[in-house]
Amino acid sequence: MENTQEYIKNFSDWRNERAKAILQKGNPETLDEFTYLVPSQNSDKKYRVTHIDAYSCECEDFKRRCHGKNLYCKHIKAILIFEKLKTAYEVEESPVKKEIELIIEQPQKDVCPFCSSENLIKRGIRLTQIGEKQRFSCKDCKKRFVLSPIPKIKGNAKLVCLAMDCYYRGLSYRDISAQFEDFYGLSISHITIRNWVLKFSEIMENYGKTIQPQSQGNIWNADETMVRTKKGNRKKGADYEYKWNVMDKQTKFLLASRLSGHSRKSTDAQKVFTEAYKQNGKIPYQIIVDGYAGYQDGCRKTFRNWGNERKVKFTSIKGHRKEINNNEIENLNGHQKEFDKVRRGINETQTYADGFKVFHNFVRKGVKDKLTPAERCGIGVKGNAWETILLNSIKQKVPNLTGQENMAISP
Repeated sequence: MENTQEYIKNFSDWRNERAKAILQKGNPETLDEFTYLVPSQNSDKKYRVTHIDAYSCECEDFKRRCHGKNLYCKHIKAILIFEKLKTAYEVEESPVKKEIELIIEQPQKDVCPFCSSENLIKRGIRLTQIGEKQRFSCKDCKKRFVLSPIPKIKGNAKLVCLAMDCYYRGLSYRDISAQFEDFYGLSISHITIRNWVLKFSEIMENYGKTIQPQSQGNIWNADETMVRTKKGNRKKGADYEYKWNVMDKQTKFLLASRLSGHSRKSTDAQKVFTEAYKQNGKIPYQIIVDGYAGYQDGCRKTFRNWGNERKVKFTSIKGHRKEINNNEIENLNGHQKEFDKVRRGINETQTYADGFKVFHNFVRKGVKDKLTPAERCGIGVKGNAWETILLNSIKQKVPNLTGQENMAISP
């Protein structure tokens, strides 16, 4: 047994060296999202490598020695190394990059999502609007399923990210549904898109809270605004809730966005300061607010900012608008009001606030420097930020990952 394992390891090392030699000859050619053409090492021939539910290659080495044995030929290994190098180039040094380094050069075994068994067999094909999906069956629990990073949805990760990007840029659910029908020929209900946005906004925000920004100036802007909702009495019309925002002044990174309902008290200010403190990881040097008196009491109770223990410089712009302003957070409130105005009232106010926070921090670029707030903090992701954040948030939530989940990084 030991000799067999050593033989397999040596053969795998040999394939790694051949894969590197193939990349020195030329980069693989991408035909579509799931298909590559990899040049041969010793001739002008090119081999087709596909990756839908698992990797497959046309070469004889894969057919004879690798297929069904959780092994990769040198052409598949060349694809894995190429994608890893490309991702390392596109993603900056950051806590997010540590997550992306989970990419593997050796295949990770697929497991049953119900019982985590590795005793799987292929059992049929599922026909969908976006193509065929391989179905599997577990010999232990007898369940049938499709291995996918996002199970039980009509679509894939790219469609989910496209829908969320369109929604937080201002389109309605029905507009997004019409776009999918017109441009992709996909019949996806606006209710389905709404479920995607609500579900994954919450998941991505929970992941975003684990990423700590490297704030430079350590000065916060805080302000509250009113959000129109549909929670009020139908006879009286729409209702409003208070939204509290705290932002890093220099990087424009939104540290906290919290709804308090009809309440507008110092305890609400204390809660949003506490959430911002957890996200930032350190006490700010200064907090700039408007004329609402509750902010000072909230700051005092959050940071024990009184007497000899005073740590934070508290600044109110009331009566000092010529010397100091709160324009950064007011600009954010303006963008949020434009987003809320199109919806004409919403019910899941906190969930949408969480999704808009992810959009503002990781996706929306500044007009002048073309950088996102996350990039200014040193934690930004280049490429498809929606997809990278989404897949990493799923990794954090689901303990058992398939090889496809670990490889699905935004191009």
